[in-house]
Amino acid sequence: MRTQGIVGAALMAIGGMCPLVRVPIMGNWNYFDLDQTLAITFYVMVVVGLIGAFTGKAGMIKFAGWAALVLVAVTLAGVYFKAHDSFGFLHFKKAVNFAAGLVKYKWGWYVIAAGAFLLITVRKPKPVVVVQEPVI
Repeated sequence: MRTQGIVGAALMAIGGMCPLVRVPIMGNWNYFDLDQTLAITFYVMVVVGLIGAFTGKAGMIKFAGWAALVLVAVTLAGVYFKAHDSFGFLHFKKAVNFAAGLVKYKWGWYVIAAGAFLLITVRKPKPVVVVQEPVI
């Protein structure tokens, strides 16, 4: 449980620094380039996952994983709506869709999802019960 939680939190932390969105002319953006508040909240969830891994609390680790997935979904929706809203000055729907289509999602989301999946699938280890048989 401890190793899985640490690896999952580390994957999420690395994924936040990977390229998440490709914006034309500006280049690749990571979580801090998208929005600092969302990035800080995301890394707080990473730290919660690490604390849960070191203290052995499976519920805390799972909470961090689910919260990170919800935060990623909110961020993806925000990027989608912001891209379509940013080109709202264009009066033609096809031009807006083309311009918004230039903003591409990158591979960093997969790294974050893999780390969150590891955090979500953590199970509390079952205690081993040793039964001694009487000697006859």
